[in-house]
Amino acid sequence: MSYNILAINPGSTSTKIALFNDLEQTKSLTLRHSAEEIARFDSVADQLQWRLGMIVDALKADGIDIASLDAVIGRGGLLRPIEGGVYLVNERMCEDLRHPKLQHASNLGALIALEIARIAGVNAYIADPVVVDEMQDVARISGVKECPRVSIFHALNQKATARRHAAAMGRAYEDLNLIVAHMGGGISVSAHRRGRVVDTNNALNGDGPIAPERAGTIPAGELMELCFSGEYSKSQIKSMLTGKGGLVNILGSNSVQEIAARADEGDEAARTALDAMSYSIAKSIGEMAAVLKGQVDGIILTGGIAYNQCVNDAVEEYCRFIAPITIYPGENELESLAENALRVLRSETVPKEY
Repeated sequence: MSYNILAINPGSTSTKIALFNDLEQTKSLTLRHSAEEIARFDSVADQLQWRLGMIVDALKADGIDIASLDAVIGRGGLLRPIEGGVYLVNERMCEDLRHPKLQHASNLGALIALEIARIAGVNAYIADPVVVDEMQDVARISGVKECPRVSIFHALNQKATARRHAAAMGRAYEDLNLIVAHMGGGISVSAHRRGRVVDTNNALNGDGPIAPERAGTIPAGELMELCFSGEYSKSQIKSMLTGKGGLVNILGSNSVQEIAARADEGDEAARTALDAMSYSIAKSIGEMAAVLKGQVDGIILTGGIAYNQCVNDAVEEYCRFIAPITIYPGENELESLAENALRVLRSETVPKEY
């Protein structure tokens, strides 16, 4: 028996949806949203009915019968910290997403999924949101007790790719020790110990490698001087750390492909910035190897940057001594969502309650 699954990934300027028959993608749509349209709403949650209507209209226009769906799964939002897995969308989850601590378009994923699931008469799910927290206690401690380390990372793609890699090895994800580096606008590097992410960097606004749009770990003393220099507001400092940090700050571009082309044409500043980013990714992988006490079955490079061979090669040169390195380029968010829903439909996993 095959299953029809609708996956939904709301972003700040678009809503991506895809229909899957088991793991075969049969339809993919990207609904674009202009800044002017978004500006009409006071909060992300206020966009629910507007985005929902666009999705329903788009599905009808493509001749897709919502009643034919067996499950709907949305991108998980900024919920309270939870362990990894597939979660049934319930009212407690929806209440937290309607009144979140942080505004982000992904908060709409579960809300939209539930509305469409109700039309279809099926269950709605989320899987492995960015707030997945399986960190071991020692990893939470920093040198300032008021600043604990926090788990916010690309859990959806990391865990789905790790499972895919384990299957290719003929092993179970829960039997392996893996280091996964998701390399996108932000970069997260995580230690997966037998199915749990026991350590990771805060890829949203904290530590880790230099990334296209993230500063990563920076010298604390220098940051303090910037904060109290009187030259920058709190929002400007925050932008330096996330959004306008990293390669944007250094070179004015967040496109690794463009920067790599500049480096190939002899731009030494571009070459140095790429080398620095690759170096910082490799250092983070080394940290996670120490977390796993050197018992590493494999290193996985994934995310959009993994399409750039120059970065992959540089990281591999530093890290190949640790364990075999495998490349799975792309963020694969919709595919990962569908894969998680299918695991529930096939009774390979039991959905959790939020």
